[in-house]
Amino acid sequence: MKYLPFLLLLSFSLAQADEGDDAPLVINGCTLAEHSQCPGANLRGANLSNQDLRNMNLAGADLRDADLRHANLDLANLEKARLQGANLTRASLQQSNLRLADFSGATLIAIQGWGLFAQGAQLQDANLSGAYLQFARLSGAKLHNANLRAADLEMTWLSKADLKGANLSDANLQEAKLGESNLEGANLSGSRQHYANFQDANMEGCSGCPTTWNR
Repeated sequence: MKYLPFLLLLSFSLAQADEGDDAPLVINGCTLAEHSQCPGANLRGANLSNQDLRNMNLAGADLRDADLRHANLDLANLEKARLQGANLTRASLQQSNLRLADFSGATLIAIQGWGLFAQGAQLQDANLSGAYLQFARLSGAKLHNANLRAADLEMTWLSKADLKGANLSDANLQEAKLGESNLEGANLSGSRQHYANFQDANMEGCSGCPTTWNR
């Protein structure tokens, strides 16, 4: 019985430790948890890999060079966020708001981006190879020299998108909306284009663009 107080104290300490391990990560005042409000947060260079960030408000946040590999950002608000150089390999961004966000030079290999909203986003030199982007909205997005090799863009809105020099080889472009897009110097070789819309697209110097489309 004389050891009972010690055992009770030890059990309480272990319980506290376990509770602390489950506590959400906090960086510069931003609690990284589902539904958290962190607009304009400074998360530059932060290690956020494998974090559950669903429904978070990160509008205007600084996520430059952040590690977001395998992070869950479904339904998150990243409007006007800065993600230049960030690594989002295999992150999930389904139905997230990326409008006017800057992903220049970012790595988005094999992301799950079904139905995301990225109108006017900056994606110059970004690596989106193997990305799943069915039903995504990328109208007016800047995709200069972006790598979209083998990306799934079926039913994706790319009207007025700037895809100059982009690599779309082996991509799935079935029923994609590319009206008035800029495909100058782009590579579409090996891509699937059944029922895709290229109305009034600029295809000067494009490799693999449809030659029979009525402009």
